[in-house]
This record gives sequence, structure tokens and C-alpha cells, in this order.
Amino acid sequence: MLTGKHLVFVGGDARQLEVITQVTDNDASATLVGFADLQRTFADTTVSELSESVFANADALVLPVGMENDGRVDTKFAPEPVLLTEAHFQAMRPGTYVFTGIARRVLGEWCERYSLQLVKLMELDEVAILNSIPTAEGAIAIAMQETDITLHGAKTVVLGFGRCGQTLAHKLHAMGAIVHVCAQHQHELARIHERSLIPVPLKHIDHAVHDADIVFNTIPAMVLPAAVLKYMRRDAVIIDIASKPGGTDFRYAERRGMKALLAPSLPGLVAPKTAGRIIAASISRILADSDDNDYEGEELWT
Repeated sequence: MLTGKHLVFVGGDARQLEVITQVTDNDASATLVGFADLQRTFADTTVSELSESVFANADALVLPVGMENDGRVDTKFAPEPVLLTEAHFQAMRPGTYVFTGIARRVLGEWCERYSLQLVKLMELDEVAILNSIPTAEGAIAIAMQETDITLHGAKTVVLGFGRCGQTLAHKLHAMGAIVHVCAQHQHELARIHERSLIPVPLKHIDHAVHDADIVFNTIPAMVLPAAVLKYMRRDAVIIDIASKPGGTDFRYAERRGMKALLAPSLPGLVAPKTAGRIIAASISRILADSDDNDYEGEELWT
């Protein structure tokens, strides 16, 4: 339980609503900034304007995916983004938790300067692995919508074998797709083979994708440049789920008449309630444990 804890939520999307629901059900109170247009209420929760006093009373600050280096935090529940300044972080007590999906440079600097405990949720295995489930389901849903063939029997290529790549490859294989997986390291290639998938060294990506029906990219680097796209089938579909700007030369793909879609942040689009519950579980665990143990960022969700 989070009895006595007070959280400040700044901006976000539908995922944040589920996080707020879960933490208030755990007996926390909350202040919401950037929620002026919100049409629902929560127990022991107030909607507030941006002020330093709001942050001074926080046990934790909960940001959405992240804060831009200019302090901007996007929100779906107000007409304008929220603009945070260094003074807001300075107002927080040392040791206050700051939860964020990812942390850009300025956020990290401000948290370090004022001895705030920064937790990058999307870097925690307990969040990232579970988040890979709605990510994979969303990518598969897009593939089904954007093609005129079944995934069963289709030649699919998954680029990358990290958390999302592993889950996506597993689900495609279970649906009867022919799954090639491109990875860089030998231990990854061995694991791909062990799972009855077709391993391809990343340096041979052109061989893997040249006759593919669907290519899923999970690698946040330019792995599908014009030189590779040139030799792919024009009717192949590329679904890039890597973080922006993705790993595909979208300009060249469009010029060549190929269908290439950038689809980051799928959990918040296809399953915001599930994604919010995943985030809330980790936030609740960390805060519940914080009174007894210093958080080191390595524990698994239990």
C-alpha cells in the first residue's frame, strides 16, 4: 500500500490515467498538472496549475514517456504542453523519486543536481519485458491490417532480438509465420536457433529482407538504408517499432513506392490500460519498498 504517499503527475496520455487509478487505489494521494481538460475524477486527487509549491510536497514526480531538453512535457489532457523549469526540480526534497519512461540529458542533470532519485522505467526489465507484449500485439495488428496475406506462411523478418524482438518473433512463430531474425551477437543467434527460428547475422540483413513479405524493425539505428531497400520487393511491408526516428530510410521507401510505417510507443496506443498497469505496478513496488530499502533499480517485479 502507498498510504501517506503523495504523487505529482505531469502530462501524459491514457496510460497515465490507469497509473493514477492504480496508485490511488493503493491509498496514495495525487496532484495532476496538465490535466485541465480531464473529464473524470479520482479518489483523493486534485487538478492543479503548474507551481513550485506543488512539487515541494511530492514524494514522487511521475512524468510520461519523458521530458524534452527544453522542459516540455506533452499532455493529451490540456490544450498546451506543460513547461517545466529547473526551479520545479529545485523545489523538491532531496531523495524524491522522479519516474519517467526515458531520461534525456537535462532531466538527468537536474535530478543529479538536486539529489533526486531518477527511475527510468523503460530501462527496467520488469517494465520493458511486459511492455513488449502490447508492442508485439500492436505490430502484428498493423501487419494484418496493411497486408492482403495471412501471417501464417508469410516470410517475416524481425530485426533485433532484444526484449521486443524476442516477444514479437515468438508470437509470429506461434501464428505460423516463417520467422527470420537478424541479430548481431553469436549468443543471440544461438538463442534464435534454439527457439526454432531462422537466425541471420545482422551484417547479412540484405539477404534476409530481399524477398520478405513483412519486415519488423526493433533496432533504433539506420538498419534499412536506401542501399538495402533498393533490393527488397516493392510490395513488402515494413513496420518500424523502434523509437523515433526509427531505423528505416522512409524518404527512399516512399520514393520507391514501398509501404513503410513508423509505429513507436505502441503500448500507449493499442493497450493503454495494460501499459498503465505495468507502469503502476513498478512505481507502487518501488515506493512501497523505499521506506525500508534504498532502491537500486535491479529488482524484479514480485
